[in-house]
Amino acid sequence: MLMKTSAQSLTEQLAARFADRIRSRLLAPGARLPSVRQCAGQHNVSTATVVAAYDQLLAQGLVHARKNRGFFVREMPTARGEGAVAEAKAATRAGVSPVNATALIRGMFHKVSDKPHPGMGVFPPEWLESTFMPAAVRKVTSTRALQDVSLQYGEPLGDSGLRRVLAQKLGTLSIHTEPDHIITTVGATHALDIVSRTLLRAGDPVMVEEPGWAVEFARLAALGMRILPVPRRADGPDLDVMAQYCEVHQPKLYVSVSVFHNPTGYCLSPGSAHRLLQLANQHNFHIVEDDTYSHIAPEHATRLSALDGLQRTIYVSGFAKILAPNWRIGYLAAPPALVEPLLDTKLLSTLTTPALLEKALALCIEQGQLRRHAERIRTRLDAARARSVKLALAAGCTFAAEPVGLFGWVDTGVDTDALAQRMLDEGYLIAPGALFHAARAPSTLMRINFATTQDAAFWRVFGRLTRTGQGFSTP
Repeated sequence: MLMKTSAQSLTEQLAARFADRIRSRLLAPGARLPSVRQCAGQHNVSTATVVAAYDQLLAQGLVHARKNRGFFVREMPTARGEGAVAEAKAATRAGVSPVNATALIRGMFHKVSDKPHPGMGVFPPEWLESTFMPAAVRKVTSTRALQDVSLQYGEPLGDSGLRRVLAQKLGTLSIHTEPDHIITTVGATHALDIVSRTLLRAGDPVMVEEPGWAVEFARLAALGMRILPVPRRADGPDLDVMAQYCEVHQPKLYVSVSVFHNPTGYCLSPGSAHRLLQLANQHNFHIVEDDTYSHIAPEHATRLSALDGLQRTIYVSGFAKILAPNWRIGYLAAPPALVEPLLDTKLLSTLTTPALLEKALALCIEQGQLRRHAERIRTRLDAARARSVKLALAAGCTFAAEPVGLFGWVDTGVDTDALAQRMLDEGYLIAPGALFHAARAPSTLMRINFATTQDAAFWRVFGRLTRTGQGFSTP
């Protein structure tokens, strides 16, 4: 809130607020600032104050003006070198902006407020607190164990004990593999990166689900891949669109979240899975199955890797969502013929992975502590989801997909890019629907985290802003 008693003028305060958001990437390049009249109404200041604040932003090189269109955030200069800048420009030309995609990630590190953030992709820290994790770490970091493990490089594939229990865990999902066909990684995102760097070269076409994970779009685009968005439906991908891509572009890879798809929550149907695997065999492409939400999903859910037996599929998962975001332990299970090439890519990027945390995780899995922890999280999430859905419906929202899993795909009826800026003023970070499309375009949808939207205070603010409708339009 702008303060008339502050040592700074209202103009300086307003300019500083926008400048901070631009520099922290909470306002991404290309984002449009509110019109002068809208901004004046939102902050209860005169239009002259807003004009003066926008002039300061212009002088600082943070925004640029487009005649008869308004003020837009300018691309920030970086010190990454000409090659990285060229990559970013290529990704932007492909319709995918890395800085747009990482806006939510940066929001996790840039503390907007102490309020729960509906746009976050993880459980609240208090949900993840446990006693078994610190105990496991203490056990594997005894003096002798610390010397045995830390004074040399770990196993290239990853800790053998962890790979053994992971193979057993995958067996409960009907995904049968050997420990030597599993590679541990620095989180699931690292696993996805290893796969794409191994199987693809710049210019290769890749099929991705849309809506989907913005970071995956941007990561592939930054590597120079051609993004082919496939509409995601309730039962799976649009197979007609995929077939057309296969005939025209001959893609080498398809990236999918079969279970509790992000952001819709959709789960793949058996019929769609069988037809998708037939298409992959017919047109000779691999499928990366990202099962990040496996810990909160039913074991019996349809998974491509189980049906395919890891022939054309590569299974990817991790533990950031259920255990601790900063442990960064992920893994992939691959067809035997791909293990060595994938391992070469891992060794070139990280050498090995942190064996101490891997050993601690193996202990948590072996003793059943992770399974019991996940059961508690699922029970708590079910209750939170019921409360959140009730509040969202009461606030005038509708659900574009059945509310299941961690995320809800909500239709607000207003432009959620504009809503995101208004909610930031109120201390809330939301995830507008445009973030989940390969080519960002205005949307009335937003993704909500059921664990962080069971607070009525958020929905009261949401309702107040959307009822007034000031500064919003229907795309």
